[in-house]
Amino acid sequence: MQKQKTGWSQEMAQVIDLKKSQLIIAVRKGYRNWSAYFKEEFGLTTRFSQISSKTLSFLAQGMDKSTFFIYDLVMNLKRLGSGFTFSELSPQKKMIVIDLYLFLLDSIRFECMKRLKWLESYPSEAFTLVELIVNFDKLAPNLQAEVPVLCSDFPGFNAYADMNAFDKEVFIRRLIPRALDEIQDRVKP
Repeated sequence: MQKQKTGWSQEMAQVIDLKKSQLIIAVRKGYRNWSAYFKEEFGLTTRFSQISSKTLSFLAQGMDKSTFFIYDLVMNLKRLGSGFTFSELSPQKKMIVIDLYLFLLDSIRFECMKRLKWLESYPSEAFTLVELIVNFDKLAPNLQAEVPVLCSDFPGFNAYADMNAFDKEVFIRRLIPRALDEIQDRVKP
């Protein structure tokens, strides 16, 4: 009986190692264009807080080129191809990519706001980008239900503190255009 347990444990370890190896390969592919374009290192353990302000500012704009980089990462990690083939996906798979894109875009923008010292914290900051993408279905519902925490010295904090969760989220989202402008101004050479 003891031998069977050991054999089963070894098989499970091999399955886990194979899955981790496949994930590492997908991460390398997913970040390949990021590394080439942004001249930074990204990997399995990369968190938003580890990405340069210049790169975050670019990604936070949500324009064509920045959208491609996020799509590319999502599609590689979800094994849907590369960002170049987004238009070829089925409508259902496009929705998966777009949902993840919007979720990551929010997190990127919240990280920008945290760097501006407007936010104390935001829901997804404790996770790596890979964790957020790979475990999106498990993590997103709870994270999306939480509201970023505004810094207590931010103008309007007292009014914010008295708001319900829905109004707090609206308050934070209304700050995004100004935050994008300010973070871009900070990274200009």
